[in-house]
Amino acid sequence: MRLVIQRVSEASVISNGVKTADIGKGLLVLHGVTHNDTEEDIEWLVKKVTNLRIFGDEKGLMNLSIGDVGGSFVVVSQFTLFASTKKGNRPSFLDAAKRDIAIPLYEKFVNSLRNHSQLDVQEGLFGADMKVKLVNDGPETIIIDSKKRT
Repeated sequence: MRLVIQRVSEASVISNGVKTADIGKGLLVLHGVTHNDTEEDIEWLVKKVTNLRIFGDEKGLMNLSIGDVGGSFVVVSQFTLFASTKKGNRPSFLDAAKRDIAIPLYEKFVNSLRNHSQLDVQEGLFGADMKVKLVNDGPETIIIDSKKRT
């Protein structure tokens, strides 16, 4: 499982023409699933992202988590995080999990994030045409891959 996390001062998602997410300060989480991802990956990533000290303290140092600042999450499914560009100019998405694997793991990730963080967790619509707007604060963008823990 792979996440691209962006610290935002605001973010919103329009899915199939309908606004499905709208937050102020928080994290926009782009979420990708590959074939061998499990619930263990979800548990590890949820703990990592909720405890990630990416927000500035009173001295401007990144010492605070999203919970410390009372932020919100927006989670957006993003199969293109597993794109391969090794051959040719057209990306291959063979490493991205198919819907029957990806949807349940995406939903479990979102629910686990809600339960673990106790924060507002909004989301896009899986598989929909989405327009994501954000103001990246910093900018701070971090990539976390559950298969690269060391």
